[in-house]
Order: sequence, then structure tokens, then C-alpha cells
Amino acid sequence: MRSRIYLDGYNLALDQGTGVATYARNLSFRLGAMGAEVGVLYGTRASPSRNELIREIAFFDNRVGESAKLLRWLRAMRRVAMGPLGEYATRVPITGNVVASTFESRMPHFDHLWNVENGFSLAANYFKHFKHRLTIRMPRPPEIMHWTYPVPMRLSGAKNIYCLHDLVPLRLPYTTLDNKRRYYRLNRLLVRQADHIVTVSEASRRDIINLLGADPEKVTNTYQAVDLPRKFAEKPLNEAQDEVMGSFGLSWKGYFLFFGAIEPKKNVGRMIEAFLASGSELPLVIVGKQAWKSEEELKLLFDDHIRYQVQEGSILRTRRKIILLDYAPFRLLISLIRGARAALFPSLYEGFGLPALEAMMLGTPVMTSNTSSLPEVVGEAAITVDPYDVRAMVEAIRALDTNAELRGWLAAAGPQRAALFSNAAYEKKLSEVYARLGVGPSAAGEGQ
Repeated sequence: MRSRIYLDGYNLALDQGTGVATYARNLSFRLGAMGAEVGVLYGTRASPSRNELIREIAFFDNRVGESAKLLRWLRAMRRVAMGPLGEYATRVPITGNVVASTFESRMPHFDHLWNVENGFSLAANYFKHFKHRLTIRMPRPPEIMHWTYPVPMRLSGAKNIYCLHDLVPLRLPYTTLDNKRRYYRLNRLLVRQADHIVTVSEASRRDIINLLGADPEKVTNTYQAVDLPRKFAEKPLNEAQDEVMGSFGLSWKGYFLFFGAIEPKKNVGRMIEAFLASGSELPLVIVGKQAWKSEEELKLLFDDHIRYQVQEGSILRTRRKIILLDYAPFRLLISLIRGARAALFPSLYEGFGLPALEAMMLGTPVMTSNTSSLPEVVGEAAITVDPYDVRAMVEAIRALDTNAELRGWLAAAGPQRAALFSNAAYEKKLSEVYARLGVGPSAAGEGQ
């Protein structure tokens, strides 16, 4: 009999992917490979229905049959008030009646899907008012509920594990919009009441123990696996080159690249300043959604007294050839990473730093930070700099721009380093955590 391990879809339902969504999706596939029966619990706006077809339709388009705004608000208030009694998850049947090919790249691996209407918003409000986790109930709960994010929820009848990726709101509070008191209170609650805490680096594990007072025996670093679809990562070179030139007008190995959200933590402002000072004749391509305080990070591009700029559709260029792209489809993003002369990732703080490792896996040289988890992830296979030191970044960019021998060494060392974060290594660490909670590796890994 297969062990049953569920995870949440907190970030999987977002329109644009996040690092946590990547973590959750990869976790689902690894659990499937280990032989577990996998369920995913969502919290979308889809209302429960007795009709299975309507439930399936609503999962992919939760606008179906929306009730009046006032009625929805009254129902939400009633659910918050009744929160101490818990919420019941509704099974989402995926029968194939809905053509869901559009969502294929965003969907996790699953055997079952469940949903609690507006479950994550409801849980946040419940915690705000009652200072406890919202209890979720379902028929025949799994042995393990692996929450991929610190959400104030617990699944009744299961061992509840929570992944705390980092404690950035506490370490760099000025870079996030979180309510810091509530964030601290929630995470303290989780480390006390969870059956186990997992995280993705030794740096984050130290923070969880030191800042939240967690029992060291209760916190395990599993790292993450770096895993990219072979059909994109190993696309024939000529096809990838055609995509980069045809879609973006960029020559192969003829640009620098940053990809990720544009927010204070990512240090994009200092990176732009360093790139402009480097004197490189190549363009810098920035691919990422503009998030909180992005205008401050990009201010060198929008100051008419400093740069001349023209608008070309969704692409913004300056005289120094800095190109902003709000979004690139995943298949094109992989080709963009492969085709870059180097990837720049000078983040101020990361729980893991998956973009740096993804670039290294694809053989692209990387400049990243010497802070938080990044040194333990990239090892000696990337150039690491003080992310607050613009001059150090200038010198690193110049070296990557002009030193072909250095780029060649990093291109060879990157994939070797990334191979340490293999699926097999990740599955082994997951099995060890589950075994501590009574779900043995043989049960989770051999599909008995």
C-alpha cells in the first residue's frame, strides 16, 4: 500500500510562477517518483458544488456561477466566525472533460486534488482574529501533510510538516510588505506546534533556530533539487539560438541576464548601477515582474536627466541597452538563460537561490552574492561578491565580459555543482524526514 502524502497549492494557483511554486511543483513530482500517493490541497475561489463537472470547470475557471458580492462577503464572515469548528475540503474531480492543455506546465503531479473555497485567505483572517491555525478536515486524511509555505492551517488526522524557506521579513524587514508582528507570531506558532519543520539551506536552518527558538532536532534542511524539463534544457542549439534572436533580437552569448521579481531583496538597483559603470557594450536583459518598490530599483532607467529612453512595445531600452521584459514563457526563458554570456543574481538574501543554480545547470556563468545561503549553494562554481559593494560587482561584470577563459571554466564547473542537487539526493532527504514521522522510506519510496 502506497503512503499518502499531500501538499498545498498555495503558490501553485498563482498566475505567474514563484520560487515557492517551483518548490511545490518539484516536490509533487519527487513524491510521485518515490511511489507516494500525492494529493494537492488548493484554496481557490471556486465554490463547492454537488455537480462534479461544475467542480472540475470551477477549478480551471473559478468565475463560474459567482454569487453576488454581498452574499460572498456575508458567507466569508460566517465562515470566519465558525472557524473554530474547522473547514471541510471538497474533492476536485479531474476527468478530462475540461481541456486543460494550457495549464500543463503549471500543474503539479497529483493523484487527487482538493479545494477549500478561499481557504488560504480564510486561514489568514482566522489567524488574525483567533491566533490559531485553521483546521481542515477531509475523508481519509493522508499520513503526511507537507505545507510548502508557512500558512496558518493544519490538516486534521495527518502529521503536519511546514517548509520555512527563509526568514527575510525578520532579517531584512525593510524589503517586504509583511505585517512583521503577525509573521513572527505565526512562525513561532508553527515551530512549536508543527510535527516537523523543513527548510532549504543551512543558512535558513540557523535563522529558524536562532530567531524563532526552534528545537534543532525539529528542523531539517533538505535543500532542493534543481530540475529543468529536458525538452527545454536540451533543445538543439540552433533552435534555441533562433528563439533568442527571433523573439528578442539578441545574439547568442551577446547579453547579460537577470531573471526574477524586481523588488528590494533582489538588489536590481545596485546591479543596474554596476552594469552601467562596467562599460560593457552588451545589453543587460532583465526578465521579471515589477513588484513592490520596483520603481526605486529601476530609477536609473526612468530618470530623464541620466538616461535617454524609447518605448518599443513591451520592451524598454536605454542608450546603454538595458532591456526590460515583464514576462517570458518558461520555454523561452530557458533559451534566454542558455544564450546569456552570464547570469547576474546579486540578491541581498535568499533561502536557497534557485535561479543561480538553474543558470549553472544550463552551463551559463553566474555572478551572485556571498551572503545568506548562496555560497553554500553555488560553492566555487560562481563568482560571489558582496551584494552591497557596487564596485565589486563592476569588476565581476567586467571579468565575465572580457575573460573567455574564466567563462569557460565557470560554464564547465556550474553543471558539476548543480549535479549535487539531484532529484535522487533530494528524495533521500525527504524520505529521511518522513521516516522520522513514521512514514518509512520503503513505504514512501517503493510504492508497496
